[in-house]
Amino acid sequence: MPLKIAITALSSISSLGHQPQDVLTNYNTHKTHIKSQTIGNTPELGGFLPKTAKAVVDRLKNSNEKYKNLDPSVLMAIYCGRELIKQTQWQPNYNVGINIGSSRGATTLFEKYHEDFLKHKQSSTLASPTTTLGNISSWVANDLQIAGPNLSHSITCSTALHAVLNGVAWLQANMADAFIVGGSEAPLTPFTIAQMKALKIYAQHPQEYPCRALDFNKTQNTMVIGEGAGLIALEKGEHKNALGYITGIGYATEILEHNISISPNADCFQKSMKMAIAHLNPNEIDVIVMHAPGTLKGDEAEFNAITAVFGEEIPQITSNKWKIGHTFGASGILSVEMALTMLKTQKFISVPFANTKSNNKPLKNILVNAVGFGGNAVSIVISRKE
Repeated sequence: MPLKIAITALSSISSLGHQPQDVLTNYNTHKTHIKSQTIGNTPELGGFLPKTAKAVVDRLKNSNEKYKNLDPSVLMAIYCGRELIKQTQWQPNYNVGINIGSSRGATTLFEKYHEDFLKHKQSSTLASPTTTLGNISSWVANDLQIAGPNLSHSITCSTALHAVLNGVAWLQANMADAFIVGGSEAPLTPFTIAQMKALKIYAQHPQEYPCRALDFNKTQNTMVIGEGAGLIALEKGEHKNALGYITGIGYATEILEHNISISPNADCFQKSMKMAIAHLNPNEIDVIVMHAPGTLKGDEAEFNAITAVFGEEIPQITSNKWKIGHTFGASGILSVEMALTMLKTQKFISVPFANTKSNNKPLKNILVNAVGFGGNAVSIVISRKE
């Protein structure tokens, strides 16, 4: 990368909570935050927001008449935007851009409006404007009174890391002074879960660890959906308040051979990882935060790609989906949060039921992976502030 990009602020809301100290505390335990909760009339496994975080979103919804008709994915992003901006040191004349994506967008509202349509044979006036994907970034921009460029996109489960790529590109091109990037997803709805079950990839049993991401001995798929949002602030060059630096980026797309799967050796990940670590020796990567959705083929293919790139001496590997579920378009940025947590604490976050124990090596460079349906892979190197 021709210019170092600093991460100068971070905010999130997920099943780990909405306060940084809660997130840190919850990462330091071997407890999963996936649980069973009633959706519609059926108990379902999911990474649900805790009551305190849900209350924050509900208060935001009721704080403004205009916000009462917004989807939870938009409300979570607005909350994260407010928390993020408190941490920044941006001047009023800064040209700040926003890129917040989502895999599915306004899922709750889509299902609600469609159900109403089937019942009454007509659509609500707000059905179209409140379910467009662009709502996420545009409402955050409106709430923060940011007049710079704002865009939203969907590249399925690699959406948030593609937002990071976009932010880096805008900054490298000197088209903005700072960028807010990330993802937001509220997919714990009856129809979305039914879609995952139709693919036969959803976890079936509410055991101690329902999602077995990185358990390479599992005999069935164990993906679980989670809700959440995360944002980071990007700025050019060195910054005293930097949480870490993006020092490498990589991306690749496989030729589509199947609607959902990647190749057995994840060719897209091999290419994206090689691009991201091109400035380093492979042994300088201390940890890889894997995408690892908890499916048989997904976990294995990514691990095969890691082995192909790093050989026998692979870095420590980990994932957070066993703990918070798969948050689709927000998952990549929540993996970035996990990486920044490890760099800050200098403590590797292991997976309790998998062979991912720490080797007590100082943590300097962490590789974060994400991939979406059709093999849209992104890999990002995040380095410790010296």
